[in-house]
Amino acid sequence: MAQVIIYSTTVCPYCVRAKMLLEKKGANFEEINLTKNPERREEMLAKTGGKRTVPQIFIGDKYVGGCDDLYELELDGELEKLLAG
Repeated sequence: MAQVIIYSTTVCPYCVRAKMLLEKKGANFEEINLTKNPERREEMLAKTGGKRTVPQIFIGDKYVGGCDDLYELELDGELEKLLAG
């Protein structure tokens, strides 16, 4: 299964929705909570080309985007393929 990284904050309903979908799919993911680790925000900004909102999601070497982008992949039937690696 592909490595999944999700940048999030503690109080973010979109982060919760994204994590729920990933859990439903059985995906293990590394959550980088920017509330608890604010020093990692610069890392996220560099990897996303300056996107400041959360969540920011990466599956394998692909930058997915945010929660809506993740759900769009699911609707298009592409999420499982990405997660499979």
